[in-house]
Amino acid sequence: MCAVKSPVNQPDSAASDLKITGVEAIYLRLPDVKTQCDSGQDALIVKVETNAGIVGYGEVDSNPMAAKGCIEGPFSHTTATGLAQVILGEDPFRTEYLWHKMYRANIYGGRRGVGVHAMSGIDLALWDIKGKALGMPVWKLLGGGFRHELRAYASSLFGETPRETGERARRFADQGYTAVKFGWDPMGRDAETDVALVREARAGLGPDLDLMIDAGLVYDAKTAIQRARAFEPYHPYWFEEPLLPDDYEGYAKLAAASPLRIAAGEEESERKSFLQLMDVGKIDVVQVDLTRCGGFTEAIKIAALAADRGIPVVNHGFTTYLNVAAALHFLASIPNTLGLLEFVVEEGTTLRNSITTTISAEAGMVRVPDAPGLGIEPLNDGIARFRVM
Repeated sequence: MCAVKSPVNQPDSAASDLKITGVEAIYLRLPDVKTQCDSGQDALIVKVETNAGIVGYGEVDSNPMAAKGCIEGPFSHTTATGLAQVILGEDPFRTEYLWHKMYRANIYGGRRGVGVHAMSGIDLALWDIKGKALGMPVWKLLGGGFRHELRAYASSLFGETPRETGERARRFADQGYTAVKFGWDPMGRDAETDVALVREARAGLGPDLDLMIDAGLVYDAKTAIQRARAFEPYHPYWFEEPLLPDDYEGYAKLAAASPLRIAAGEEESERKSFLQLMDVGKIDVVQVDLTRCGGFTEAIKIAALAADRGIPVVNHGFTTYLNVAAALHFLASIPNTLGLLEFVVEEGTTLRNSITTTISAEAGMVRVPDAPGLGIEPLNDGIARFRVM
């Protein structure tokens, strides 16, 4: 499977005459991938080309080869076709129209999950093109400017033991982060280990920094309520994804009984699934991943629905700096953010540092880019080095 190209069109300098001439989904992967919930070990980068030579980039955090197939696959029938086929020759400025055109053309198998994930990468790339064509950052195109920097929380997996988790916490605190999140395995093995993980994380951070706990989908509602009460003395800022994502009724029970904020949303794709999480699940913090939810075009609608319900929005992102850049533009464009940015610091995962220009946290803060588009560019040598397909 390879890039999908249009045979058309000579370059034209007018932004209004831009046409999409090529779409490519680039699969990158570290040579050694560990069996852990770390989606930063591989990546699917979406490249969209135009007749004016302006190129946009996006990212998909999903099953990479499934999403690549959704993007580069051939026409099958009018409700199941490769997304690139749908947008070739179109004007990249028509992001709302193209979102709905892609959704309709893949509605048979792509209403949720990987189909919308694939659309996300294309949508991000289209907004990148628009910003570059107009010489404006995406946050300005979205009408934003609510914030010009966000407080980064260092996002990491738990250590293999409570003690190692505490050591990681101390390192992140020493690096200037004022908030840290730990998640996934070994949480969920037993009550004693679960509490010890949180206790040692808090001990490593000290009393003044914010601590977030990501359980990683390991509990039923009653167990999650017990854990929320057991974790309360360590003052977590939020308790994230303790339940399976379709257990909306369980989330409602948990949210009603928990002394902690309940955060979720990274498993959702497009706004109707977020409505279930908000209206049935009654969660306290909505987490939006720009590389899964449908891109900027859909994320702005999700944030508006959350704002109507008085619910704050944060980003989710555990992949590359393309995801981070997209999140910065998004969070700068909505009024109901907590001012927090998920910023991956998982040790040993290096792919993100090799494939684009980097985004850095200074004294625990990250600036929103002012450069045109997403404000981030690929590193071609790194992409060639880690490219699989």
